[in-house]
Amino acid sequence: MDSCFLVGEIGINHNGDLNLAKDLIKEAKTAGFDAVKFQKRDIDVVYSQDYLNSKRESPWGNTQRVQKEALEFSLSEYWEIDNYCKELDIEWFVSCWDINSQIEMRIFSTKWNKVASAMATNIPFLEVVASEQKHTFVSTGMTSLKEIEECIQIFNKFDCPITLLHTVSTYPAEEADLNLSCITVLKDKFNLPVGYSGHETGVSPSVMAVVLGSVVVERHITLNRAMYGSDQAASLEPQGMRNLCSMIKKVNICMGDGVKRIIPAEMQVAKKLRYWNEN
Repeated sequence: MDSCFLVGEIGINHNGDLNLAKDLIKEAKTAGFDAVKFQKRDIDVVYSQDYLNSKRESPWGNTQRVQKEALEFSLSEYWEIDNYCKELDIEWFVSCWDINSQIEMRIFSTKWNKVASAMATNIPFLEVVASEQKHTFVSTGMTSLKEIEECIQIFNKFDCPITLLHTVSTYPAEEADLNLSCITVLKDKFNLPVGYSGHETGVSPSVMAVVLGSVVVERHITLNRAMYGSDQAASLEPQGMRNLCSMIKKVNICMGDGVKRIIPAEMQVAKKLRYWNEN
């Protein structure tokens, strides 16, 4: 089995603090993740003015606009993230939530794109992403098989490679709702590589996803689940991050290549245990 690609989803768990973002990147690297991912929004495109002007209590003020603005990094801050990731030798990329942000983030030479579940049915947005022909991870939460097929057709039109990610879009997700068998369903129906983006609080379902054939596992990460933020409760803390990476690497080792063979160490055991039976 090829090694599973492990993505630490920082998202907006940095709470607009660049130092906190760097701490999360460092924890992800130490744990064994292959990449970290952020989220990018033009809030005036993603949200209505009425919504942005509505009340919301947060550490930064009492409107949705103030809270949303506080969670967005500037391009200069993303350049710092880019340099820091290079320093630590870990990849990074971003999931954008609007066309403006997708185009703006092209300035960075990241290797992958990510389509969040909320954007998987937005046809104009998908066409912009697919036109970049950069390998794209597509989360499939809140989507039907028909909608997934329509999404795939767009990426095929632009000859853009994709990996589907089975996802349940609740935060945190209950284990009874995870429906991990869909990983096999997606592989069989669409003949594409499939991964898993998990929002559960534990580690074991993500490990099960790898056993089922997931080539990518993406998990939200945090320094402390008690921190401010809507994604914190569905995230892994540092110990959970280390447990996840360690266990998944063991799966890759233990699964092997599926070729039935007698290994040399078994031959020595066979000489001892079969002697009485064959003579």
